[in-house]
Amino acid sequence: MAVPRIALTQRVEDLPDRGERRDALDQEWSRLVEAVGASPVLVPNTLTDPAGFLVASGVSLLVLTGGNDLTHLPGASNTAPERDATERALLDAAGDSGIPVLGVCRGLQLMVDRAGGSLVPIEGHVATTHRTLVRDGHDWPLVRDREVNSFHDWGIPGDGLVGLEVLATAPDGTVEAACHPELPQVGIMWHPEREPHHPADNELIGTLMEKAT
Repeated sequence: MAVPRIALTQRVEDLPDRGERRDALDQEWSRLVEAVGASPVLVPNTLTDPAGFLVASGVSLLVLTGGNDLTHLPGASNTAPERDATERALLDAAGDSGIPVLGVCRGLQLMVDRAGGSLVPIEGHVATTHRTLVRDGHDWPLVRDREVNSFHDWGIPGDGLVGLEVLATAPDGTVEAACHPELPQVGIMWHPEREPHHPADNELIGTLMEKAT
């Protein structure tokens, strides 16, 4: 039986003293992918045809990982326009081809932005943990009143979604998880590859992979 494959996007790190822009990914991602019985496929940020690469890779899931601000946000830092373009193309291609998507932190921010929603600067969500408040009316494996990690300074206001549905919020009312109403696409603001780990995140990834067409 073939091992399923998961496509992982990468952050861009700029090293001007070396004259390099590097694609990078936390090693914890490969550990998490193997833990759910899959193998990783890393997506470069300089592909001429990201959509074609994704479709040809035969993956069961696309993960839009964290890191880098979206370039057009006012006051954004640590930006990577080439990553923005790559991930927008990947997200569109996944929707067209039926590849499930998990957006993580920046990944959910990109999903919200791509759908026409809004992002706002937020305080108290960097290098901390907090509880999540999960809403009723969906079948995604999210744990109620769970403690999650938080590493973002751009948040999604409760009324900031367009074309997506809220699955969970933080205590301050900002969106912590959302899904597409028709496509197998879910976004979460916490990082499943970082502590505190929870088996529900592995279950969510497995559930998404099962929806691949």
